[in-house]
Amino acid sequence: MQDVGAVFHEGEQQMQTSVAAQARLAALGSQLIRDHMPEQHRLFFAQLPFVVVGGVDRTGQPWASLLCNPPGFITAPTPHQLSIAALPTALDPLGQTLAVGAAIAVLGIEQHTRRRNRMNGRVMAVSSSGIEVAVDQSFGNCPKYIQARQAEYWPRTEVIACTDTSVLDARMAQMISRADTFFIASAHPHAHQQGTAAQGVDVSHRGGKPGFVRIEKGCLFVPDFSGNRFFNTLGNLVLNPYAGLLFIDFETGDLLYLATGVTIIEEGMVVDNFAGAERLMMFKIKQIKYVTAAAPLRWQGTVEYSPFLQGVGEWRVE
Repeated sequence: MQDVGAVFHEGEQQMQTSVAAQARLAALGSQLIRDHMPEQHRLFFAQLPFVVVGGVDRTGQPWASLLCNPPGFITAPTPHQLSIAALPTALDPLGQTLAVGAAIAVLGIEQHTRRRNRMNGRVMAVSSSGIEVAVDQSFGNCPKYIQARQAEYWPRTEVIACTDTSVLDARMAQMISRADTFFIASAHPHAHQQGTAAQGVDVSHRGGKPGFVRIEKGCLFVPDFSGNRFFNTLGNLVLNPYAGLLFIDFETGDLLYLATGVTIIEEGMVVDNFAGAERLMMFKIKQIKYVTAAAPLRWQGTVEYSPFLQGVGEWRVE
């Protein structure tokens, strides 16, 4: 069985202590975060048409991205290995980074059932058809703040176009302003090294009412709501204040990748005035990549917003 030091690193423990959860999680951590995938997680990944992945580039900047293919493209030959029959495209920020030994995070999320499981590990092999990942950490997440919409694999024939910039244009700003979901990749400062299981990359989901991401003077402001108290994302950000954000246009399949620096705002009027927020995250945009029709997916049906959103507020119009 893993010890707590292998399950939660110092940044995660610092955040857990700030909300008086460290003692409880120290006792339960190795039961909640495993060094292998249980059978239900292995079967869950096998039925998905996409996963969200996180990694770091050569400068140490985290990025979040998608890997997609028809269900069955992910298998788990053993509880300690995940095989993904897909690779990032040449336009993807992680296209040149998933080499053998690289830290990687994988989030399996089935939006219409609000199920999600996470796996953090290391790339053990790369081929022309995909990657093999050695499992370091495997754990489930609660369904909080997930908007229910059903995704299907759907090959696209549109011409893909890519924009690289550092300033949001009107199209990008509109995509962010109407978003109810995004994904965030973060990394421990030692993610490039072969440290403990906890000292790798993480990728997570964030959800809220449409408009919960506020744009102001080149920064994004996002309320942070109560979660599982693991603080995998915020624990990384305390030690290494950089994140990769991924926004998906669920109508067009466009993907917006953002490389950001991060400031955590723990208190003040702006936090107090947002119902349900325990703190805010401020993301300073460093680099932007916008790729049209990049996701070979389509989302069907009417979105059903999470019932947990009833207890959270909205940004005030000033």
